[in-house]
Amino acid sequence: MADYRGYGTSGGSPTFRTLVQDAHRLFLAVKGELSLRDFQGDLWVMGRSMGSISALELAYHYPDEMRGIIIESGFASVTRLIRHLRLPSFGINLEPIEQERLPMIKRISVPALIIHGEFDTLVPLQEAKDLFAYLGSSPKELVIIPGADHNSVMFAGGKKYFAAIQKFMEKTK
Repeated sequence: MADYRGYGTSGGSPTFRTLVQDAHRLFLAVKGELSLRDFQGDLWVMGRSMGSISALELAYHYPDEMRGIIIESGFASVTRLIRHLRLPSFGINLEPIEQERLPMIKRISVPALIIHGEFDTLVPLQEAKDLFAYLGSSPKELVIIPGADHNSVMFAGGKKYFAAIQKFMEKTK
């Protein structure tokens, strides 16, 4: 588990570019550490919320090095999310990001599990549905946690949340 630059206990300033770059650095560092420890097991990548960008990036670039991806409270469209949240984007051309990300998501082929809260107002449920539709993954599954919002998916989902992850990992092993 890692924090993005400028979040949690991490320093630095968060940007879209560093989020993507750091995903590669972190993945390679984790792979290196696992190799040093002689780890021979399977590897899945999970991204939550903004971390969905990193998880999708890694699934696209390293499909042969993971068994699958798990996306919690994630999204397909950076542009739609920025508009939904009414984040300041005046003077920023978001279209190139959109034109790069959506075709990339369509080319992802690793198995995918998407978990999302029914009442997520930060990242609307439609984003999870769109992500599910765009993903080229097979198999793929969308699990909607009833009554959950953006930050209560794991707690509101309880057994359903963990059972979905366990089933997915067993199925993609």
